[in-house]
Amino acid sequence: MQKKITQLELLKEYFMKYPNKHIKHPEVVDWVTSEWEKMTGEKFRDPDRCIRSLAQQGFLQKIGKGIYCYNPEYAHKRYDLEDFTQSQKKEILERDEYKCVICGMGLKEGVELHVDHIKPKDFGGKAVIENGQTLCSRHNFLKKNLKQTETGKKMFIKMLESVNYTNDTELKAFLEDVLKVYEKHNINGHIVWKKE
Repeated sequence: MQKKITQLELLKEYFMKYPNKHIKHPEVVDWVTSEWEKMTGEKFRDPDRCIRSLAQQGFLQKIGKGIYCYNPEYAHKRYDLEDFTQSQKKEILERDEYKCVICGMGLKEGVELHVDHIKPKDFGGKAVIENGQTLCSRHNFLKKNLKQTETGKKMFIKMLESVNYTNDTELKAFLEDVLKVYEKHNINGHIVWKKE
């Protein structure tokens, strides 16, 4: 009798067949839901969550929005996903003068500070000083698992939305110019800027 495989094991099996290949989310979901139904006669519930779980565990690298990769070397180097040590955090906070690198608020203003990975851990970001930055809790929450350019683009879009309600044409023109540079260089095209 064949041992029953779990949903996570089935997903792992798929990715392990294609090491180092950047695989789009729909391709994985279509295969795994079809295979699971053939094997069990049941629906595969929430494959998205399972894929995210594998990325959070360090088994997969999230390459971009909806794109994942199984890199055997990365998957077996869990130490790359470790958090900063206390001494590293202290060094990063001191370097950044105990202020959020985005808004400049810090301990003097009573703001809670976090040491953040510039390149997120889920994208292979390492716990090294050069990959660390100080963020206030608000900006750390807004950044989530975004890359620096994604964080910036979202911030500029949000600023533009708020400036549209004012008469500050100079700031509006500046923000639109910045967003045009994102488009010109095809940076983070998955984050849509709705032009007026």
